[in-house]
Amino acid sequence: MQTAADADDAATLLAAVPAGRRVALVDPRFVGHVHALRLGLTDPRFAAATVPGALTAQPEARGALLRALRRTTAAVGAGAPVVAPDTDPAPDDRTVPGRIAVVLEAEGTAVKRPELGSLTATVPTDAGARATAESARDEVDDEAVRLRSAVKAHDGFFTTFAISPYSRYIARWCARRGLTPNQVTTGSLITALVAAGAAATGTRGGYVAAGILLLVSFVLDCTDGQLARYSLQYSTMGAWLDATFDRAKEYAYYAGLAIGAVRGGDDVWVLALGAMVLQACRHVVDFSFNEANHDAVANTSPTAALSDKLDSVGWTVWARRMIVLPIGERWAMIAVLTALTTPRIVFYALLIGCSLAACYTTAGRLLRSLTRRASRTDRAAQALADLADSGPLAQGVAAVAPGLRGAFTAPAAALLGTLVMIGGALFLPYGSWLTVAAAAVYVVLSGLAVARPLKGALDWLVPPFFRAAEYVTILVLAARSDAPHAVPAAFGLISAVAYHHYDTVYRIRGGTGAPPQWLVRTIGGHEGRTALVAVLAAVLTHAAGFTTALTALAVAVALVVLVESIRFWVSSSAPAVHDEGELA
Repeated sequence: MQTAADADDAATLLAAVPAGRRVALVDPRFVGHVHALRLGLTDPRFAAATVPGALTAQPEARGALLRALRRTTAAVGAGAPVVAPDTDPAPDDRTVPGRIAVVLEAEGTAVKRPELGSLTATVPTDAGARATAESARDEVDDEAVRLRSAVKAHDGFFTTFAISPYSRYIARWCARRGLTPNQVTTGSLITALVAAGAAATGTRGGYVAAGILLLVSFVLDCTDGQLARYSLQYSTMGAWLDATFDRAKEYAYYAGLAIGAVRGGDDVWVLALGAMVLQACRHVVDFSFNEANHDAVANTSPTAALSDKLDSVGWTVWARRMIVLPIGERWAMIAVLTALTTPRIVFYALLIGCSLAACYTTAGRLLRSLTRRASRTDRAAQALADLADSGPLAQGVAAVAPGLRGAFTAPAAALLGTLVMIGGALFLPYGSWLTVAAAAVYVVLSGLAVARPLKGALDWLVPPFFRAAEYVTILVLAARSDAPHAVPAAFGLISAVAYHHYDTVYRIRGGTGAPPQWLVRTIGGHEGRTALVAVLAAVLTHAAGFTTALTALAVAVALVVLVESIRFWVSSSAPAVHDEGELA
């Protein structure tokens, strides 16, 4: 920390700071809470940020800050106003940091102004104002506000009332000992994997231990986000780890339960894979709908208005959050049923609960889409195209086929292709080449669905239909084969592919775009993988080679996807974020 004699001196001192460092300007008259300064000056997610009396800039905004400071100095020295004559700046914008923030915004640099709530941050101009500010500061417990703000504003009932009341104190304990959110996230993953191992023992003691450890893992899962918010340790890597580890924990636990059930004489691998497929499809519905509509123009509908009205009635908010079976309620149900019942009952409850939740959320989104008069942006259309995960076969069809015209033709083509593909896998004789013919029809319809920009009211359904077609086809063909261990091999393949799809989502959310096209082409796209599995089922009918082929495909996809994903996230220039997560 250095003290500048005046604005000219401040510019000199700032210019001398190494280029790769964050810098901050604080008015010496500042009165406020330490956490107010922390929110304004240490959040890594924003290139520039300000609170009354203080301003910060990351390395990428340093040049703009220096230019604004020099311009401000010159303007004040010349007696000219720093802001436009027809504006009436707030008192805090008359301080040097406030003036610079106004100039930065006028020149096109976004400046974040965090919500301070009950926290005090001001620059008093006389003794009376200073006494008032100090009194307001002393009346509010800075640490209590910091702890409350560590908890996610909108969360599920179980998480809000059964976890967050004490997990925030665990987060503070971790912060005071120098632990990072990524370390806590890793601890949560390890705990869940141990829980999966306990479930795989197939004993009652193992199931009880697994249920307890799964809840401990969830407490840590809540703690990592609270630690990030408490200490403002947001990072690109953290968002990726938090998102992908959640899926890895849940699906590893499903596998552990399936292994334990087999040891007890009950093969539930089909149920385990069905639960994973259903949950993954639910998520892609969430992702697609949000990407299609978050920046839509005229983004209103009567259904959304009704939802907003219901939000004003407290009990309906919690009821609707519980209906969708968010991760807290879901993991609590899994943990309790694991300890008290059998894996089969756990999976039945999951399938029933998630199916009802999927019907509720999808019906609401369909109503919103049909009643909303919105214009989708090019960015939304591109996001949906990326989420579709079309490979070279579908892209080839799209390149030579005329785009389907009509408001609902793209989702209709995707739905028809999905029904043809799943219907062929279910009802045609196993190993029949007619299933391969169904896959060829699916490829053509998939290409037709994406031949035009996905800007229709229901075009967000295209990626979920494709996910359902691929995942369910692999599940059905593996379940119908006589090859030993085919379903566990299919579990591994779908896990690898699902990782790729989740990775795509979080790259888009991070503002860096989808994975490179060479990756999508290498792993075949959804239609290529689906057709390949259909061919393998026809060629390797009633042979253990089908299991071997599924396993080899799973390993190949996992290796390519993981290597590229780790390379990207480790070296990513994506902005620092922390994933708040979907309730589901």
